[in-house]
Amino acid sequence: MWKKLLIATLVLLLALVASGAWFLSLVPVSEREKLVQSKKSDIAYLNNARAATGGKILAVVTSTNKMGDTDKKTGYELTELARAYWVFQANGFEVDIASPQGGKPPVIIDDDDMGIFDFAFLNDEAAQHKVTHSIKIADINPDDYQGVYFVGGKGAMFDFPNNLAIQQLIKQHHQSNKVIAAVCHGPAALVNVILDDGSFLVDNKNISAFSNSEELFLIPDADDIFPFLLESKLKQQGANYQAAANYLEKISWEGNLITGQNPWSVWALAEAVVTQLGYQPMPRIKSPEENTIDLLAYYQQHGFDKTQHYLQASVNIEQQQVLLLMHAIVALMEFKVVKSSDLIRLTLSIKEHLKRHTSSLARDKNNA
Repeated sequence: MWKKLLIATLVLLLALVASGAWFLSLVPVSEREKLVQSKKSDIAYLNNARAATGGKILAVVTSTNKMGDTDKKTGYELTELARAYWVFQANGFEVDIASPQGGKPPVIIDDDDMGIFDFAFLNDEAAQHKVTHSIKIADINPDDYQGVYFVGGKGAMFDFPNNLAIQQLIKQHHQSNKVIAAVCHGPAALVNVILDDGSFLVDNKNISAFSNSEELFLIPDADDIFPFLLESKLKQQGANYQAAANYLEKISWEGNLITGQNPWSVWALAEAVVTQLGYQPMPRIKSPEENTIDLLAYYQQHGFDKTQHYLQASVNIEQQQVLLLMHAIVALMEFKVVKSSDLIRLTLSIKEHLKRHTSSLARDKNNA
């Protein structure tokens, strides 16, 4: 009975979300339109960028546009490229973009995850020229780069492992004590890389990557679609796999090898790369998405009551309400009813605070 009730509740909630009613109330149309038109010049962090004196970092994206033998579209995740691209550039590094096949790679754009940095990347002529004219990985000279960053996207599961040019690039970076970074499905590039002593690169290394539970929640038949599950393969090759709770930030930083669990780990990973390359990352105001991931991590550790107090004490920190609501839906789909209810209540608290704040500003303006 309870299971049927939960399923009915889920269907009702998903119907509400699908209608767009709640989402539209969380993100006003005018703000959305402004966000879509964002440019590099709109972001103070990028306007204060260091001069490009740090050298070059190579970002590698997938060339695969569908998942195995299915018709499911895939490609690289735009947010995982865009955010790291801007962090590297702001900290004085030039960024080149490569892919297994070269040319224009397939891209996945999740509208719900897009922020000002992501749209600025889409609207930046120089960035778009680099990504649409990606360098074929076999044509790369590893000596030109201080570090390499493997971008996630499910396509990476198919054309990163066993790619000889990728393996050679990774081995040369490892032997030259250069930085190797990867996020989400990007660590698939590390799979099957064998060092000169016959050991796997990942053997006895702390590694974070998209977890089995995250994968199977989104794609229940992932075992049949992908050549392997990434967490399982990394463990099989001796990695000390490390993960946070599903869809929360986690990076593993072991010297020159820096890996991240999922798209919400990109900011921390990119700034860890900058640090590992010998630079203090430029000061940056955290994005609303990062603030919400911090809030979710706090809730995971402390529960609802303390999180409510935490939220009230940080009312001036901008949150991404849609992301919080999506986590509430995920919790409900996992039959974690209390957690789902808590996260919806937190979303409503944020919405109510913003409403009061907007009304207060309007009164102050009228009284001026």
